[in-house]
Amino acid sequence: MMKIDNTSITAKNVGETVTLYGWVNKKRDLGGLIFIDLRDRSGIIQLVVNPDSKVYELASTLKNEYVIKVTGTVQMRQSINNNLKTGEIEVIVNELDVLNRSAELPFDLNNVTALEDTRLKYRYLDLRRSELQDKIITKHKIMNSTREYLNSLGFVEIETPILCKSTPEGARDYLVPSRVNTGSFYALPQSPQLFKQLLMVSGFEKYYQIARCFRDEDLRADRQPEFTQIDLEMSFVDENDVMNVTEGLIAKVFKDVKNIDIELPIKRMTYEKAINLYGSDKPDLRFDMPINDITSCFLDCEFKVFNDVINSGGIINAIVVKDAADKFSRKDIDKLTLFVKVYGASALAFLKYDNEFTGSIAKFVNDTIHQKLIKTLSLTDNDLILIIAGNKKMVKASLGALRLKVAKDLNLIGDAYKLVWITDFPMFEYSEEEERYIACHHPFTMPQNVSELDDKEHALAKAYDIVINGYEAGGGSIRIHNMEVQDKVLESLGLSKEEANTKFGFLLKALSFGAPPHGGLALGLERLTMILSNTENIRDVIAFPKTASASDLMMEAPSEVSSRQLDELHIKID
Repeated sequence: MMKIDNTSITAKNVGETVTLYGWVNKKRDLGGLIFIDLRDRSGIIQLVVNPDSKVYELASTLKNEYVIKVTGTVQMRQSINNNLKTGEIEVIVNELDVLNRSAELPFDLNNVTALEDTRLKYRYLDLRRSELQDKIITKHKIMNSTREYLNSLGFVEIETPILCKSTPEGARDYLVPSRVNTGSFYALPQSPQLFKQLLMVSGFEKYYQIARCFRDEDLRADRQPEFTQIDLEMSFVDENDVMNVTEGLIAKVFKDVKNIDIELPIKRMTYEKAINLYGSDKPDLRFDMPINDITSCFLDCEFKVFNDVINSGGIINAIVVKDAADKFSRKDIDKLTLFVKVYGASALAFLKYDNEFTGSIAKFVNDTIHQKLIKTLSLTDNDLILIIAGNKKMVKASLGALRLKVAKDLNLIGDAYKLVWITDFPMFEYSEEEERYIACHHPFTMPQNVSELDDKEHALAKAYDIVINGYEAGGGSIRIHNMEVQDKVLESLGLSKEEANTKFGFLLKALSFGAPPHGGLALGLERLTMILSNTENIRDVIAFPKTASASDLMMEAPSEVSSRQLDELHIKID
């Protein structure tokens, strides 16, 4: 008979005999009675071994993480523990079997102080903790809810290849050498983008996949070299159709996983507005601290730095930290100055307002500027104004990051979920590294106006991202289905017809055979799980994650391989 969950035992079972399995989470010997916290995936239940029990001697030898089987009688507890699901009952043990013993643990599972590297090396032990198990189960619930929703709308779940062609037009590919095709390589897919478009050409009309993706890029708290997307694609749709389907999916996931009703339709904001107000295309709207343009306030000031910025076509922007001037010392401001320098700012000016201005540039605030600032920024007593001047890209990025830092430092970020669509993305963005314009999303994104493709700085795309609490939870676009438009976009990216055919020839050929209008979106499963399980570390929601250096400490991967394997692949290590 399959084991029952420990936490399925309730007061209704008092007087019954039950058989339970699990791990010894903790043992307490009170000089007579032995109390054992028995843990399985569902939670903890208290066992009691009486001193006159035939299993008392065996129970006294138990240690944490021993695997045991017990049979006993359910009874009410004298002192209820409201912190446990089973806190009003306990089991008097009549029979006890030790199914397996545990070696000495590398760290205490009940009081984890070990470094993350140690916990990753013994990940199978760390995963025994309910804190991590709950996050992995949240991910399972999201996948289950996703399948239920999309299946109900007639979507077909289709797997796409893991070994595919390298199309280096974005992040770096992971390459896989081919043994049977000497000197040739597969690439692991960065996403199923090309395949899902081919499925639309194939006439499936509604496709989805919970797809594994791989990108060889520098890692951070919300990135891993391998990750999972909830991938959607639909034929005969426009942006609103894709966004509406996605909103329904997000609403169901939030309801199923957190029992939260999100307000539909989700708010929309243009890319330009997001950058201007929040310095980011993934704005965190859980707190109010927009970026203000105060360039006009300083048009006639005597501060040479500001004058030089204005004369060179730059801007002066500020954020207002309400009722916080007295919370920031000069030393605190100096720390914020160092912070914004990471984003390219050369300095951080500040003003404190309390009926009059004090601060680093207060002597340049004449009566005219004084009145303009009060009106433009809606200032009240004890407000702190943080100011950065320079070129627009740097100013917005610096203040956007500063806005988040100040909000975190002052605990201004609430627990609510704030969702927003970011729309009207640029079609292209300039890459300083490649010294050319590249696709902002990918080269198969439909432009809003084909006639504007030559104006790369201002051309807009039919693209959209969904942002939740400052995370880009997903993004998508309407795709190009017309060969003439596709050729023009590839030409705008500086790709010759030969290069385009070498990289994307199979897709371009497919688009010539009556491709339908289509579009879609991909949601980051791990990011969505992070948001719904209240963690900022993507490793918390992956069963066996990699470190920041893309290493698996448990498996000791990547690792060297034998010379025989390399010979079979005709590869030499230089």
